[in-house]
Order: sequence, then structure tokens, then C-alpha cells
Amino acid sequence: MLPESQHTAQSVWETRPDNTGALRGVRVVDLSRVLAGPLCTQMLADHGADVIKIEPPFGDETRQLGPPFDENGIAAYFSAVNRGKRALTLKLDTEHDQQLLLQLLEEADVLVENFLPGTMEKWGLGYESVLAERFPRLIYCSITGFGDDGPCGGQPGYDAVLQAMCGLMSINGSPESGPTRIGIPIVDHLTAYTAMNGITMALLHRERNGQGQRVEATLFDTALSLLIPHASNWMQSGKPPQLLGSAHPNIAPYDSFQASDGAVFLGILNDVQFSRFCRRINRPELAKDPRFDSNASRLAHREALRTEIEAAFAHYRKAELCQQLMDEGIPAAPVNTVPEALEHPHARHRDMRVERAGYRGLGLPIRLSASPGRPGTNPPHFNQHAQLKENLSLPETASQKG
Repeated sequence: MLPESQHTAQSVWETRPDNTGALRGVRVVDLSRVLAGPLCTQMLADHGADVIKIEPPFGDETRQLGPPFDENGIAAYFSAVNRGKRALTLKLDTEHDQQLLLQLLEEADVLVENFLPGTMEKWGLGYESVLAERFPRLIYCSITGFGDDGPCGGQPGYDAVLQAMCGLMSINGSPESGPTRIGIPIVDHLTAYTAMNGITMALLHRERNGQGQRVEATLFDTALSLLIPHASNWMQSGKPPQLLGSAHPNIAPYDSFQASDGAVFLGILNDVQFSRFCRRINRPELAKDPRFDSNASRLAHREALRTEIEAAFAHYRKAELCQQLMDEGIPAAPVNTVPEALEHPHARHRDMRVERAGYRGLGLPIRLSASPGRPGTNPPHFNQHAQLKENLSLPETASQKG
């Protein structure tokens, strides 16, 4: 165990006076890199936490994952998950910088790391072996691919690898395309939310009894948790899920259909909606057709139903059709591009685009009425807040005393 400092560091933590977030006053040390960890800590920062991002001397890899780069040379990828933080570098395989980290933890509430299992222990900073005893109120969050033990314990985890391993690719795509990676790093994204939820639950637990704890989030567990309803369908029926393109395994019509000028996604959940839909497209007889008069029947005759729907949709433009359907409570939407989605008037109405000097990003998906968060400060430059080290004091060694 590293020797405990006898000095009290001048506080490096801050609380902005205009901070109204629910996590105001919570202090977070962020040792994580790439996506799941940084997205978790960015969400904590958006809701008021003071987050200090610690990077190794070569920086977070996502700083270089471009183009595109912003006007300051920071990759858009990095900017997407690191706003609202202050940043400095530490070389955690050296005793000096380990001591600086311990100084930070004296006043911290949360530590987040996503190193390979065993890395913190190798540096003499393991939670069970060192930090839990020294900082009993600390919430220690580890984000890993597979956890510490078991058949895959300690192995590295990457989003696409987990999509493949955990069956997500096998249910995404069409028979023509074959199994396909989901077009966003969905496992990393949900792992970030899983970790954030674990941290906030642990903070609530600590508020009640004063005790910190370890929070664990793994990409493996998260990826498997996404298999709803496919996992339960297989467990009940014994039939492996198949590639269905945009279709749903349990509901029809719940799929993408072609209108005269592009694709429309139709999401009909029950017979009442289906009957209303058939009247709206001037095909009321479809609701009474024995092939389509129940969800089970519609599933059994999925392709025949597609033929009927697309014949009717051929007379409509997608925007007009979707507006008419939604006005009558029938779930439908044009299949938009990313620019079309972000340029939609409702995206601006919901403040889901953040645009200001030096920064463009996405807004907050979580809204609280009494303690609203807000997008944090612009993502930090590499080692931008190195001066924080000046406020950390270390005990003099015998050699320093001469």
C-alpha cells in the first residue's frame, strides 16, 4: 500500500455558482478513455458534477480519431463525450503521480476507470486492496469488457466484438446482407448509462449509510441485456431468432415500407391501430381479411401484407403520409438521414443540438424539472488544467529533506 500523505491538499475541486444540476457538489475523478467511461462521466458533468479527467502522457486515443477535427485540432469523436471536464495528465505507473491521484481522491466522491482488469492493482491502486480502506466513502466504478474473472475475465472488450459475440449482429441485417454490425456503438452507449445508473444508486446508498462501494459495468452483460425480446422468444420457443431486416419478430406491420419518394417506418402495435390505419390508406377491407385480422395472422402472412401496404403507399409521398398517419395516432415516420434527423424542428425545440463558439454536440436526453442539468463547458485541450497539480501537496521524502 502506498504511504498515506500527512499533508492536506489545497482543494482542486470547484462548484460553479450557476450550477443547478442534481449532482452539484459531486466530485468525480475520470481515468477512463474512448467511449463508455467518458460518456458516463460527461453525463455526470452535464448534471452538475465536477469532473477531472486524467489522461496518460499520450492522451485519450479518441483525440486522434478523425477527421473530422474541430478548429482546435480535437477530433469530433473526443468532443462528443468529454465536455464539462477539466483535464490533466498523470503517469500512473510512477509513484509520484500515484500520490497525486491519491491526493485527488481525498476529496473525491467517485472514481471511474476502464482499464484492463488488474491494471489498478498492478499500480498499487486496487479498490479492494488499497482504496476501499483508505477512502471508505469512495464510489469506485470499473467498466470492463467481461469483468475480472470467469472464462473471459480480463479480456479486452470492444463494442463491435461484443455485438458479434453476444448475438446482436445475428439479429441485425437482412438475409441479403447477412449479420450486420449495428451502425452505432450501442453496447458502449448503454454501458455508459448502466455505469451512470450504478454510480447514482451507489451515491444514494452512501447518503443513507455513509458507505462507498464498487460499481461494476461490463460490455458483455450490457450486450446480453439488449436481447429483448429475442432472448425470451428463444427461451420459450427453442427457435433461434432470424434476420428480419427492419421488421419485428413479434409484431406486424412493424417494419419499413416504400412510399413513392422513399422509405417509411410503420409501427402498429394492436388491432385497433391496424383497423384505423387501413381506413386511413383507403383499404378498410384489409382489417377484415382473415390473413390480417390479428397480430398472429399478420405475422404469418407478413409478405402478403407488405405487398398490400406498399401498393397503397405508392400513391403517397413519405412526409405527407407520415404526417397524416401520426395526426390520427398511427405511429409512422420517414426513414431520415442523420442530417435530416438533427435538422428536424423538434430536435431544436427539445434543445438536442448544442451549438456555440468552439463546440457543436448533442443535448441532454435526461431532464429534471427542479434540478436541471445543462451541457458542460467545451471539451478540454490536452493537459489544459495542468496547473491543478500545483494545488496538490506531497510529503517530503528523507532525500528531499537532505
